[in-house]
Amino acid sequence: VLATSLLAASVRAETHTISFDNQCGYGTPYLIVGGQTVSTGEPYTSDGPISSSIAYLQTGDCEYNGENCMIIEMTLVNPTAPGTGSSSDISLIDPHTYNVQGSFSYYNGCPNTGANCASADCSTAFFYSDDTTVQVACEDNDVCLCRACC
Repeated sequence: VLATSLLAASVRAETHTISFDNQCGYGTPYLIVGGQTVSTGEPYTSDGPISSSIAYLQTGDCEYNGENCMIIEMTLVNPTAPGTGSSSDISLIDPHTYNVQGSFSYYNGCPNTGANCASADCSTAFFYSDDTTVQVACEDNDVCLCRACC
């Protein structure tokens, strides 16, 4: 019983935060997780994985899932084996289009890792669903992500 209690005490749930840095002077950052709006600019923290999430800057032209705007797609999850963990990308796959400069970067792990898209033809964004070369992975526990605009 004591060994089980000690093991349970040493197990710690993962936690992840997605934050925003809107330098544009206009627009509202949106974070959609599992089809639900969970943030319109304030940091969002989950005491577990964050899956199936998108972030975009609502400039007046974006539809609910970021259509007509550039989106950041992200999954933040602690790795369970080598080659697993968090993954994020910038998407300009139709119906998503470039609307403002955007970037993301990991923090609390994977320093200096992220992507920036400063034009409609940036090389760091997905344009086709079968191109996976622009995904940015992070294999650190409890990694967080900052979505920046302009």
